[in-house]
Amino acid sequence: MSDTKTPVTHDLSKLFEKIKDVRIAMLTTFDEEHNLHSRPMATMKPEADGALLFFTDKDSAKVYEVNKDNKVNLSYSDPDGNTYASITGTASTFRDEAKIAELWSEPMRGWFPKGKEDPSITILKIDIEKAEYWDSPSSLLVQAYAYARAVVTGERSTSDDVNEHAQVKI
Repeated sequence: MSDTKTPVTHDLSKLFEKIKDVRIAMLTTFDEEHNLHSRPMATMKPEADGALLFFTDKDSAKVYEVNKDNKVNLSYSDPDGNTYASITGTASTFRDEAKIAELWSEPMRGWFPKGKEDPSITILKIDIEKAEYWDSPSSLLVQAYAYARAVVTGERSTSDDVNEHAQVKI
Protein backbone atom coordinates (compact mmCIF):
# COMPACT_ATOMS: atom_id res chain seq x y z
CA MET A 1 0.00 0.00 0.00
CA SER A 2 1.47 3.35 -0.95
CA ASP A 3 1.18 6.58 0.95
CA THR A 4 -0.81 8.80 -1.43
CA LYS A 5 0.00 11.86 0.71
CA THR A 6 3.73 11.66 -0.04
CA PRO A 7 4.66 14.13 -2.80
CA VAL A 8 6.12 12.58 -5.95
CA THR A 9 8.74 14.18 -8.16
CA HIS A 10 10.66 13.06 -11.22
CA ASP A 11 13.56 15.44 -10.54
CA LEU A 12 16.71 13.78 -9.19
CA SER A 13 18.42 17.09 -8.34
CA LYS A 14 16.65 17.42 -4.97
CA LEU A 15 17.63 13.85 -4.05
CA PHE A 16 21.25 14.50 -5.02
CA GLU A 17 21.23 17.71 -2.99
CA LYS A 18 20.09 15.70 0.07
CA ILE A 19 22.79 13.02 -0.23
CA LYS A 20 25.74 15.10 -1.53
CA ASP A 21 27.36 15.44 1.90
CA VAL A 22 26.61 11.88 3.05
CA ARG A 23 29.83 10.20 2.01
CA ILE A 24 28.91 6.60 2.82
CA ALA A 25 25.87 4.66 1.64
CA MET A 26 24.84 1.19 2.68
CA LEU A 27 24.55 -0.96 -0.47
CA THR A 28 22.19 -3.93 -0.18
CA THR A 29 22.30 -6.83 -2.63
CA PHE A 30 21.04 -10.41 -2.61
CA ASP A 31 23.62 -13.04 -1.69
CA GLU A 32 23.82 -16.54 -3.18
CA GLU A 33 21.09 -17.82 -0.82
CA HIS A 34 18.93 -14.81 -1.80
CA ASN A 35 19.36 -13.22 1.62
CA LEU A 36 19.90 -9.48 1.93
CA HIS A 37 23.57 -8.50 2.20
CA SER A 38 24.57 -4.91 3.08
CA ARG A 39 27.89 -3.14 3.23
CA PRO A 40 29.17 0.47 3.33
CA MET A 41 30.24 2.08 0.06
CA ALA A 42 31.69 5.52 -0.71
CA THR A 43 29.64 7.33 -3.35
CA MET A 44 31.85 8.86 -6.02
CA LYS A 45 29.43 11.31 -7.66
CA PRO A 46 26.15 11.34 -9.57
CA GLU A 47 26.51 11.06 -13.33
CA ALA A 48 24.77 13.34 -15.84
CA ASP A 49 22.38 10.48 -16.63
CA GLY A 50 21.34 10.25 -12.96
CA ALA A 51 23.31 7.10 -12.09
CA LEU A 52 25.47 6.78 -8.97
CA LEU A 53 29.01 5.41 -9.23
CA PHE A 54 31.19 3.48 -6.78
CA PHE A 55 34.62 1.84 -6.96
CA THR A 56 34.80 -1.82 -6.06
CA ASP A 57 37.11 -4.77 -6.51
CA LYS A 58 36.31 -6.87 -9.59
CA ASP A 59 36.53 -10.03 -7.46
CA SER A 60 34.30 -8.82 -4.62
CA ALA A 61 31.14 -10.57 -3.48
CA LYS A 62 29.05 -7.56 -4.54
CA VAL A 63 30.16 -7.95 -8.18
CA TYR A 64 29.20 -11.62 -8.08
CA GLU A 65 25.88 -10.76 -6.40
CA VAL A 66 24.84 -8.02 -8.85
CA ASN A 67 25.69 -10.31 -11.76
CA LYS A 68 23.24 -12.86 -10.30
CA ASP A 69 20.52 -10.34 -9.32
CA ASN A 70 21.07 -6.71 -10.25
CA LYS A 71 18.31 -5.22 -8.04
CA VAL A 72 19.92 -3.21 -5.24
CA ASN A 73 19.13 -0.66 -2.57
CA LEU A 74 21.23 2.22 -1.30
CA SER A 75 20.54 3.80 2.08
CA TYR A 76 21.93 7.19 3.05
CA SER A 77 21.77 8.47 6.62
CA ASP A 78 22.84 11.79 8.13
CA PRO A 79 21.51 11.71 11.72
CA ASP A 80 23.15 15.06 12.60
CA GLY A 81 21.24 16.75 9.78
CA ASN A 82 18.12 14.57 10.12
CA THR A 83 18.38 13.63 6.44
CA TYR A 84 17.73 10.13 5.14
CA ALA A 85 17.31 8.58 1.69
CA SER A 86 16.57 5.17 0.24
CA ILE A 87 17.30 4.43 -3.41
CA THR A 88 16.20 1.39 -5.40
CA GLY A 89 17.97 0.67 -8.63
CA THR A 90 19.65 -1.65 -11.06
CA ALA A 91 23.37 -2.35 -10.72
CA SER A 92 25.96 -3.05 -13.37
CA THR A 93 29.76 -3.16 -13.39
CA PHE A 94 32.29 -1.99 -15.94
CA ARG A 95 35.89 -0.89 -16.26
CA ASP A 96 36.66 2.45 -17.89
CA GLU A 97 40.19 3.69 -17.26
CA ALA A 98 39.34 7.30 -18.19
CA LYS A 99 36.40 7.32 -15.74
CA ILE A 100 38.56 5.72 -13.04
CA ALA A 101 41.19 8.45 -13.54
CA GLU A 102 38.46 11.12 -13.36
CA LEU A 103 37.00 9.76 -10.12
CA TRP A 104 40.27 8.74 -8.43
CA SER A 105 41.32 10.35 -5.15
CA GLU A 106 44.44 9.45 -3.21
CA PRO A 107 42.58 8.09 -0.12
CA MET A 108 41.25 5.30 -2.40
CA ARG A 109 44.77 3.83 -2.30
CA GLY A 110 43.82 2.22 1.02
CA TRP A 111 41.60 -0.17 -0.97
CA PHE A 112 43.56 -0.11 -4.21
CA PRO A 113 47.30 0.04 -3.27
CA LYS A 114 48.45 0.11 -6.90
CA GLY A 115 46.64 3.41 -7.43
CA LYS A 116 44.26 4.28 -10.24
CA GLU A 117 46.08 1.84 -12.54
CA ASP A 118 45.14 -1.07 -10.23
CA PRO A 119 43.62 -3.70 -12.55
CA SER A 120 41.19 -4.84 -9.85
CA ILE A 121 39.26 -1.52 -9.85
CA THR A 122 35.77 -1.93 -11.26
CA ILE A 123 33.07 0.71 -11.37
CA LEU A 124 29.73 -0.22 -9.87
CA LYS A 125 26.97 1.81 -11.49
CA ILE A 126 23.52 2.12 -9.95
CA ASP A 127 20.78 3.28 -12.31
CA ILE A 128 18.10 4.76 -10.07
CA GLU A 129 14.57 3.46 -10.54
CA LYS A 130 12.96 5.15 -7.56
CA ALA A 131 13.97 6.82 -4.34
CA GLU A 132 12.55 8.41 -1.25
CA TYR A 133 14.02 11.00 1.07
CA TRP A 134 13.19 12.50 4.42
CA ASP A 135 14.59 15.74 5.74
CA SER A 136 13.52 17.13 9.10
CA PRO A 137 15.20 20.29 10.31
CA SER A 138 17.24 19.55 13.39
CA SER A 139 17.13 22.96 15.03
CA LEU A 140 15.71 23.13 18.52
CA LEU A 141 13.33 25.92 17.46
CA VAL A 142 11.79 23.80 14.68
CA GLN A 143 11.47 20.81 16.99
CA ALA A 144 9.82 23.02 19.62
CA TYR A 145 7.37 24.30 16.99
CA ALA A 146 6.45 20.75 15.96
CA TYR A 147 5.99 19.77 19.61
CA ALA A 148 3.87 22.83 20.42
CA ARG A 149 1.71 22.31 17.34
CA ALA A 150 1.09 18.69 18.30
CA VAL A 151 0.16 19.63 21.88
CA VAL A 152 -2.13 22.51 20.88
CA THR A 153 -3.84 20.99 17.84
CA GLY A 154 -3.47 17.27 18.51
CA GLU A 155 -2.03 16.90 15.00
CA ARG A 156 1.44 15.95 13.95
CA SER A 157 3.53 18.16 11.72
CA THR A 158 2.97 17.89 8.01
CA SER A 159 5.61 17.82 5.30
CA ASP A 160 4.91 21.42 4.40
CA ASP A 161 5.54 22.94 7.82
CA VAL A 162 8.63 21.32 9.34
CA ASN A 163 9.44 18.15 7.41
CA GLU A 164 10.36 17.46 3.82
CA HIS A 165 9.49 14.04 2.42
CA ALA A 166 9.16 13.02 -1.20
CA GLN A 167 9.29 10.06 -3.52
CA VAL A 168 11.40 10.28 -6.66
CA LYS A 169 10.18 8.18 -9.55
CA ILE A 170 12.11 7.89 -12.77
